[in-house]
Amino acid sequence: MDRVDKAHNFSAILRSCDAVGILEAHVVPPDEGLDVHHAASGGTAKWVAVRKHPDVPTALAHLRAAGFTVLAAHRSGEARDYRDVDFTRPTALVLGAELLGVSAEAVRAADGLVAIPMMGMVESLNVSVAAAILLYEARRQREAAGMYDVSRLGDAEARRILFEWAYPRVAKLCRRQRRPYPQLGPDGDILDEDD
Repeated sequence: MDRVDKAHNFSAILRSCDAVGILEAHVVPPDEGLDVHHAASGGTAKWVAVRKHPDVPTALAHLRAAGFTVLAAHRSGEARDYRDVDFTRPTALVLGAELLGVSAEAVRAADGLVAIPMMGMVESLNVSVAAAILLYEARRQREAAGMYDVSRLGDAEARRILFEWAYPRVAKLCRRQRRPYPQLGPDGDILDEDD
């Protein structure tokens, strides 16, 4: 999210991320900061990690280093119809603030532009609605390709995420003390060191 400046939109986008299985969202916050709106997020802040970046170049460099192609949601003559994009490849979508859209900096730095065709008189959708449309197209393509059939997380990563979701306070304490997370039993209980 490129300086998305309304907490309810930010939170609704996180909710859509969770709905399609995204585990992490990246944000360049506006200068005045941004908080999760808990009513709109439906509690997803505890399921979807939010990684903050100081600026667009830093965010895009991080995403590219992780293997993502970066597409900015921006209406222009160069933008591709979102239904023509191959979302089975690692793809990061850049969404902008409601009034200003994606910044010129992000448009220039993106690997490509994507747009949602519109038939009416208004020029854009609410950013959280646009996010949901784009994310559900990605989900549709990925489901058709069998990408939801099995977890693509490694065992260690899956155990880490499960522990952080099940025991957020203990996980925070372990991180602060630089200790490994305790092992979990088959029912999700923390095992004693003797087990």
